[in-house]
Amino acid sequence: MPKLRNLFVSMPLLAVVACASAPPVTPPAASVAGTAPPTESSPYGLFLAGQEAVNDGRSEDAAGFFDRAASVVRGGETGVLTLKAFTAALLAGDISKAASLSPNDPASPPSLRRLGALVRGVEALAVGDNKAARAILISPAADPGHELGAALLAPWAAAAAGDAEASIARPTIAGDAISQFFADLDQGKLFERARRFDESETAFRALIAKGDPGRLASLNLGEMLERRGRAREAVAIYDEALRASPNNETLRRARDRAASGGKRPPMETVRKGAAEALIAPASEVLADRQPQVALAYLRLALRLDPEKDEAWLLVGDILATAGDASGARAAFLNPKPGSAQYVTARGKLAWIDQAAGDKEGALKIARETFKAEPHDRDAAVTLADLLRADNRFAESALILTGLIHKEGAAVDWRLLYMRAVDYSEGDRWSDAEHDLKAALTLAPDEPELLNFLGYSWIDRGENLPEALAMVQKAVSLDPKSGAMIDSLGWGYFKLGQFGPAVEKLEAAVVLEPADPDVNNHLGDAYWRVGRTVEARFQWQRVLSLSPTDKLKREVEEKLKSGLTPDISTAVVAHQ
Repeated sequence: MPKLRNLFVSMPLLAVVACASAPPVTPPAASVAGTAPPTESSPYGLFLAGQEAVNDGRSEDAAGFFDRAASVVRGGETGVLTLKAFTAALLAGDISKAASLSPNDPASPPSLRRLGALVRGVEALAVGDNKAARAILISPAADPGHELGAALLAPWAAAAAGDAEASIARPTIAGDAISQFFADLDQGKLFERARRFDESETAFRALIAKGDPGRLASLNLGEMLERRGRAREAVAIYDEALRASPNNETLRRARDRAASGGKRPPMETVRKGAAEALIAPASEVLADRQPQVALAYLRLALRLDPEKDEAWLLVGDILATAGDASGARAAFLNPKPGSAQYVTARGKLAWIDQAAGDKEGALKIARETFKAEPHDRDAAVTLADLLRADNRFAESALILTGLIHKEGAAVDWRLLYMRAVDYSEGDRWSDAEHDLKAALTLAPDEPELLNFLGYSWIDRGENLPEALAMVQKAVSLDPKSGAMIDSLGWGYFKLGQFGPAVEKLEAAVVLEPADPDVNNHLGDAYWRVGRTVEARFQWQRVLSLSPTDKLKREVEEKLKSGLTPDISTAVVAHQ
C-alpha cells in the first residue's frame, strides 16, 4: 500500500513552537548554596512554578505565579517578573490583568513597550474609554509606525471617539501588502460608517479588482449593498465570489439570505470592526512562525469581540500545536450552532479526542455534528476521516458514497481518492481501481492519483509498464516526495532492474527515514544485489518503526531465511 495522504484538512497542523516558551532569565536572588530548597510560597519557588507553567503552555497559571513572585520580591528582579507576568496574562487572555502589568518604562524592551501600549489601548476601547484608547494608539508609546496592531486599530478608535474624519484616513503599511489590504478593507467599512456610501463601494470594488483574497471585499460589499436595499446587486456580487470560492460557507449563507429577502445584516459595531482588524496581523505573524505574537493579537481581538469565532479557531490551533489540549478544547467549544465556524470547530474537537486516544469520544462528536448538519460537506468528510483512522473502512466508504452521489458529475476527485483508500484497505480492490480510474479522468496530472494507482498495480504485479510510467510521471510532478520515489524504486524492483531500484529506494529512505514500507523495500533491493548485511540492517530497522502485523511477520521471516524465491516479487508473469 503506498503512503497515502489525507487530502482534506480536518485538523490543520501548524509548524509552530510551544506558545509559551521563553528564554531563561536569572531567577530572583532567593536561593543560596546550602539553604533549604525553594517552596512554592518563596519568590524563587513561585518563579520556578511560573516557568514550569510557561513550559507546559499554561499561560494563565504562569501569570498568577509570576505576579505573586513580583509582589514579594524587591529590587531589579521585580521588573523581570512583571514582564513575564504581563506576557503570560496576555497569552492567557486576561487582558485587563495584562493592561495593569504592561511595561511603559524606558528600561523595558521597545517591542514589549509597544505591545504594552497596544494592550492598554485595546483595554480602554473594550471598557468604552474611547478617547483614551485613541490617544494611546496614536501615541509614540504605541509607535503605530512599527506596531502593526496599533496602526490598524487607530482608525477604529477614532470612529469610537466620534472623529469620523480621522477614522477614514487611510493607514499606509509600507512593504506589507497583506496588512495594507486589511487597512483598505477597514477603510471601506469606515466610509460606510461615516455615511460616505459611494466611497465605501468604490473602496470595496477596488479591492475586488485587485484579486480580493478570501473574498472578504466581496462579502463586505454585498452586505453593504443589502443594507442599502440593493439585494439583487448583492446577490450578483456573492455569485461572482462563489464562482471563485465555491466552498465558502459564509458567502453561501450571505447569498441565500440576500436571495430570499432575509433580514439585512447589521453594520458591525466599532468593537467588532476593531477585533476584525487584529485578525490580519495575527494571521500574518502566524504564517511567519511567530505563534506567541499571533496568540497575543488573537487574545486582544477576543477582548473586543468574544464571539469572534475565526479567532477562537486560530487560538485553538496554536494551543493544540503547543500541546495544550485542554486550552485548545476550550477554544474550540466557543463556536455555537449556526456559526459558519461551528462544523470546523467540532471537527477539531473530534481530532483532539482522537489524538488523546479517545476514539469513541471523537466519533461521537463527529456523528453528532454530521447528524446536526447532514448537508455540510466538511462534517461528512470529518466523520469519514475518523472512521478510516479507526480502520472502519466500510462505514467510511458509505459516508463518502453519499457525498459522491450528491455531487454527481461535478464530484471532487479527492472524494473518489479517499473512497478508493477505503475500498483498497477493505479488500475491495476492483472497486478501488474503478474509483482511481474515474478520479484520473477528472485530474489526469494529479501525482497522488498517479502514485496510488501506479503503485497498487506494481505491488500486485499488474500492468507493470503502464504502472511504471505512471509513477515516473508522479515523481516528475512531485520530485521531493519520498513516497512517490519509493513507488518508482519498487517498480524497478518488480521489473528485475535491481540496480536502479537500489538507487531510487536509497533516495526514498532519505526522504522517508521512518517509513517501515520504504525501509522494507530497500532491504529487499539490497538483498537482490548481494548486499545482504545491509539488507538485514534495513529489515531490522523496519521492526523498530511500528510496522503493521502483516509486515512484521514478513520481515521476521526474511530475517530468518533471507529473501527466498517464494517471497521475491521480481519479474512477475503479468508484465
